[in-house]
Amino acid sequence: MEMNAKEGCDTSRCKCVGRLICVWGAALLLAVGLTLLGIFIRNGFGRISANSRVVTVRGLCEREVQANKVTWPIVSKQVGNDLAQIYTSVEATNQAVIAFLKSNGLSDKEFSVNAPKVQDMQADNYGGQQAPYRYNVTSVIVVTSSQVDKVNELMNKQSQLMAQGIAIVAGDYNYQTLYEFTELNKIKPDMVADATKNARKAADKFAEDSQSKLGKIKSASQGQFSIEDRDQYTPYIKKVRVVSTIEYYLKD
Repeated sequence: MEMNAKEGCDTSRCKCVGRLICVWGAALLLAVGLTLLGIFIRNGFGRISANSRVVTVRGLCEREVQANKVTWPIVSKQVGNDLAQIYTSVEATNQAVIAFLKSNGLSDKEFSVNAPKVQDMQADNYGGQQAPYRYNVTSVIVVTSSQVDKVNELMNKQSQLMAQGIAIVAGDYNYQTLYEFTELNKIKPDMVADATKNARKAADKFAEDSQSKLGKIKSASQGQFSIEDRDQYTPYIKKVRVVSTIEYYLKD
């Protein structure tokens, strides 16, 4: 009986020790877990704090280009009271203008003759005063060409038409000479690259002044391209412009 009692006491002690080991083990695991969790949380907040530091910069790129398309309306007017006579005069004027264009190097594909526009001055007499002529006929020959320099030369030679008694109307708001640049896609990639480089330079300068280092790009957007006349005196020279907006991360 004494042997059985001793064996029971030993078994009880073993069970108690086992329970203590389990409790200590669980506590140790809990402590380790809490420590690791704290480290992860601290590192996470560190990343969030670092990623919240950004700088937004803009990079500009401008280029001057020569227009590669011109639309030149050649306008003449005829007035009178006899439509048939005016029609004959319009035809003669148109033929003289066409001969002028061809003799100076333009082909048939580079111009077109619009239908004459007839205004009945008596029917449209809103002012109450009698017009000296009943009909005012406007004739337009439209030159559309990629030979911009050639067309500019012809504009300066209009006096040759005046010598033939043909008066070309200038300064009419409804018939403005238009210059265009149609090869934007050819210069887009280089201009975007230059705008991005300029934005990077601005970001590097900001990072240097703030004692930081420039990180990766967070976001980037390309503005719209704009094409405008360089000035009012040379509408055949265009200024192409684009602005890129880029946001960079900053780091210590």
